[in-house]
Amino acid sequence: MRYFALAADYDGTLASDGAVTAETVSAIERLVASGRKLILVTGRILPELLDIFPQVSLCELVVAENGGLLYRPATMEITLLAPAPRPAFLEEVQRRGVQHLSLGHTILATRVPYETVILDVIRDLGLELRIIFNKGAVMVLPHGIDKATGLTAALTRLELSPHNIVAIGDGENDHAMLALSEYGVAVSNAVPMLKETADRTTNGDHGSGVVEIIDHLLADDLAGSERTISRHAVVLGHGMNGKDIILPFGRQNLLLAGTSGSGKSTLATGLLERLGGQGYQLCVIDPEGDYESFPHAVILGTVQNGPSLTEILTALANPHTHVVVNLVGLPLQDRPAFFLGLLHKILELRAKTGRPHWILVDETHHLLPRDGNPTAQALAKDAAGMMYVTVHPDQIEPSILETVQIMFALGQSPGETLKTFCEAIRQETPVVPQAELEPGRALMWNRTASHVPEIIEIAPSAVERRRHRRKYAEGELPADRSFYFKGPAGQLNLRAQNLLLFMQMGEGVDEPTWLHHLQAHDYSTWIRSAIKDATLATKVREIEAQMELSAGESRRLIRAAIEEQYTVPAGGIEPSA
Repeated sequence: MRYFALAADYDGTLASDGAVTAETVSAIERLVASGRKLILVTGRILPELLDIFPQVSLCELVVAENGGLLYRPATMEITLLAPAPRPAFLEEVQRRGVQHLSLGHTILATRVPYETVILDVIRDLGLELRIIFNKGAVMVLPHGIDKATGLTAALTRLELSPHNIVAIGDGENDHAMLALSEYGVAVSNAVPMLKETADRTTNGDHGSGVVEIIDHLLADDLAGSERTISRHAVVLGHGMNGKDIILPFGRQNLLLAGTSGSGKSTLATGLLERLGGQGYQLCVIDPEGDYESFPHAVILGTVQNGPSLTEILTALANPHTHVVVNLVGLPLQDRPAFFLGLLHKILELRAKTGRPHWILVDETHHLLPRDGNPTAQALAKDAAGMMYVTVHPDQIEPSILETVQIMFALGQSPGETLKTFCEAIRQETPVVPQAELEPGRALMWNRTASHVPEIIEIAPSAVERRRHRRKYAEGELPADRSFYFKGPAGQLNLRAQNLLLFMQMGEGVDEPTWLHHLQAHDYSTWIRSAIKDATLATKVREIEAQMELSAGESRRLIRAAIEEQYTVPAGGIEPSA
């Protein structure tokens, strides 16, 4: 199961004219019986809601007052998420004749057209308050409080991730809630702008639209509707035509196969970084200690001691914690059994929370070998969100390979790697493009979409980008990609094989030589073609175009542009006298 909760607005969504129909209540009961939770997210003041919605006990939590208050029906516990309105504000609003006032624990509500008076009061008293509209309603709350912040507090209580919820609403104040959720739905009676930004608009209005979504959740967990979502796109790389190659949204299993040093870790780390950046929880099974530098992750296990199941599961209990499980401290022969025990526990956690969203298994051929282990087959059969990384795809349990939707072949013989994979799953090998697979590229095959294999340029990870930046700043480019200060008559032949030497030599060459290359736009051309930094090249080109600049001033500006983007040794470079 992927979606564990439905976050629903009340007025205009669950309810019509303040009342929820028996059909909608019945659908909510089916939702709760399936093990999913209903989180009510409303702008209503809590006492008003309790008076008009007697079935509130069906809700696991209620976010009331547009994010200002959290209420648990089972215990009647109230948690304030924002401060109460100041008495001076209330007195002044009343003094200026604002009508239709409702006062909650944290919210002041009225109706259009009194928002202009409210704004005047906020300005005159110098208060940090904001106005939120919901059709004709006007709600006043502290800055930073909305339905998304209230829903986030509710999900924290339930140890759920926004990536495991569906949100449904109808009004302007539902935008933030839908944007936070993995799958955002607008009922057919919603305001036009919400329909434009939602992932889906129901055919039915009000409660009928909610019933429609609940029925689809119970039927297939929305698996048949996810293909249309584009806002969770993750870039895998770029095709040979320059077009972005996107990881399809949904429940995917990936295989990254190739020889050592072929770029598997570059592709894997880049994917993990982008998925983690979108808030998906990651768990990396690392038998060789190759992911110890993965950013923003808790590393469990050392060279001396392997990790424990308890500490791994404790770390994963927080939806925002990524975990790298380092198995180096375990004897080689013990790692497969430990991994299977861990995978069993992780899948149990997934059954309760939907997390971790992605699990990377490095050295898969060792941890899930082709030995007919029924436990491995059973555990991996229904697992999604898996990344398998291996040198030997033919040595992995075939039933696990059959769950792979997207395969990446890297290294010197990607066609042979793809053929090995296909033979292992007894599938005909597709025709492979007859192009050389240069470093930084991979052969990608989406076998479920009937795509032909294509060569992609791998989008590098931040770690890889930093490594390249250091190479260009301090490393050594080959002779044909170095810069040569030659001067107007070609009397010089000074080679700068990196940006550091380029800046040092640039400070030292005579003014005619510097200006000769500047006016010919040689500096920006070299940076664009050899350093492959279009952003820096554009900045330098703009400096070159300023013909009134002196040699000294243009040197200073170009140097500053380079140092802004590339790390140089502490203290920088001393300019020549």
